Amino acid sequence: MMSDVGCCFSIKSEIANPKSEIRNPKSQIINSLCMNLKAFLLLLITGLLIAACPGKLWAQQTDEQLGAQYFNNREFDKALLTFETLFNRNPSQFNYMYYINTLFELKEYDKAEKVIKKQQKITPEDPRFQVDIGYLNIMQGDIAKGRKLYENCLKNLQPDKMQIYNLTYAFSNRRETDYMIRTYLRGRELLKDPAAFAFELAYTYETLGSTELMIDEYLNLLAATPQQMSMVQNRLQAWLSDDVDNSKNDVYRSILLKKTQENPDQILYNEMLLWHSIQQKDFPFALVQAKALDRRYGETGQRIFDLAALCVSNENFDAAIDGYKYLIKKNTNKELVMRSRIELINTEFSQYKSLYLHDNARLLGMKQEYTSLLDELGKTSFTIPLILNLSHLQAFYLGESEQAIDLLLQAIAIPNVPLQDQAACKLELADIYLFSGDQWEATLLYSQVEKTFKNEPLGHEAKFRNAKLSFYIGEFDWAKGQLDILKAATSKLIANDALELSLLISDNIEEDSLTVPLAMYAKADLLEFRNLDNDALAVLDSIITLYPMHAIMDNVLFKKAEINSKNGKFDSAAVYYNRIIEKYPNDLLADDAMFNLAGLYENQLNDKNKARQLYEKILTQYPGSLYVVDARKRFRILRNDPVN
Repeated sequence: MMSDVGCCFSIKSEIANPKSEIRNPKSQIINSLCMNLKAFLLLLITGLLIAACPGKLWAQQTDEQLGAQYFNNREFDKALLTFETLFNRNPSQFNYMYYINTLFELKEYDKAEKVIKKQQKITPEDPRFQVDIGYLNIMQGDIAKGRKLYENCLKNLQPDKMQIYNLTYAFSNRRETDYMIRTYLRGRELLKDPAAFAFELAYTYETLGSTELMIDEYLNLLAATPQQMSMVQNRLQAWLSDDVDNSKNDVYRSILLKKTQENPDQILYNEMLLWHSIQQKDFPFALVQAKALDRRYGETGQRIFDLAALCVSNENFDAAIDGYKYLIKKNTNKELVMRSRIELINTEFSQYKSLYLHDNARLLGMKQEYTSLLDELGKTSFTIPLILNLSHLQAFYLGESEQAIDLLLQAIAIPNVPLQDQAACKLELADIYLFSGDQWEATLLYSQVEKTFKNEPLGHEAKFRNAKLSFYIGEFDWAKGQLDILKAATSKLIANDALELSLLISDNIEEDSLTVPLAMYAKADLLEFRNLDNDALAVLDSIITLYPMHAIMDNVLFKKAEINSKNGKFDSAAVYYNRIIEKYPNDLLADDAMFNLAGLYENQLNDKNKARQLYEKILTQYPGSLYVVDARKRFRILRNDPVN
């Protein structure tokens, strides 16, 4: 029963030292890191000394380790000889605990009692030895007497933080978790601090699976020290992430909802609900919480504006549109209202693009809205987001490239426009030049932005687009060289895109020197970028005909699926996604194909049951996929799980 107790003594024994008093959980972590660093340096120095003079020094350094090894291997006779000698020479807490536990294992209770009482005489105020006497009685069968000693420890506890820690440490060593908790709670009363030991209690409740009590303690801690918010959220995030069936997330949300209803004036509960909703990507519910906070505390609306932007980045356009409309209707902050009007029309355009619609009347209507708002607000740095989206709509959707180019050139020439805004316009302008077939002008603009923002996200974006242009025209070695540099970019999105394209190149030119299939694929990719979809499909079909066994085939099928989806041919797209799943289940695009196919069945092909099955397959067949969180959410919604 005791064979694995000793392993934690060396870590926890620091609590016995008054100099290591823990004032907050962060300092505990920092202290632990420092201790580990010191231990590493000590081991390094020891290693050098051993190399210089092996023999006696090595034996002296490993007595404690050898004794611990005997104990853990249940060689208690050898452990006793080792730790009896060590304890008599140095009665440290480490040596004491191994020595006393070895005596317990060998049932040498009389000897154990003498050792404990000897230590008790030296430090009578230390409650740990009283706990060991109580434990000794329990080991001998007198449970009532042992429990009575435990109760006396609690009764005689003083309002001294270190004594409280020592007592909880002693109960912890004897696996008396109930008494540990009672000690913390008693200590809280004695110190007259309702939030004392909240972190320790929360962690203990977590190990016991007492979820509500754990959450109560974290909330208790935050109520007293709001600055611990990040630490608590990190701890909860780690706990919630280990949640295969989503039961922990359900319990967390249910508890917080209950507390919010019972304590409507406590902002903390709304804050933690909002945070959790964002972690779960439940943006409609997050928006409900953000609105409640905004109304209740008369906020400026900035929280909702930021949340709406997050919704857009996660393609939850309905929630974002709801947020922007709320701010426009609220009409209390003129600048925020103007920004919301701009972002509202931009979000509506983004939503249109995501739905694979072909509605020319709607496009013309959006163009008119953009033009009217731009006329009202004028061409300034403030309206750059409007200009960028209007020019994109004109060039890529209405065939008005010349008007789009003229509009962007005007934007670049705006006096005192920030360099970042100017660069964003140059990137869009370069895309339009490339769309129009002017590759030279495109690469010049990409290079300008890259040079101006060399080690910044904008520069990385420009470098990536330039590398992709090189890929389009078949300059694979140069493109791969640039992409390999970008794999270390600070922007995760750019780094992932660079890695994906770099792998596409390397996977399809390393096996042999034949680059024709890759060059054909790159040509099709450029044609699709230029909205010449029929030409792109013709090139992809040629690859299938000429090189049916080439490694690039899964990419070809995926591109055909994307183009068919883009043109509203959802049944055809589903066929290609299914072919990838069936023929290439272990390739990089398999989970992408499955997630996209599930989306088609859910949103376009109106087969919710099939979509649910595919989302579930992602969870079981591709547990490491980036789509797991979204797939689990969609699966649960389609399964009609109750929403708290």
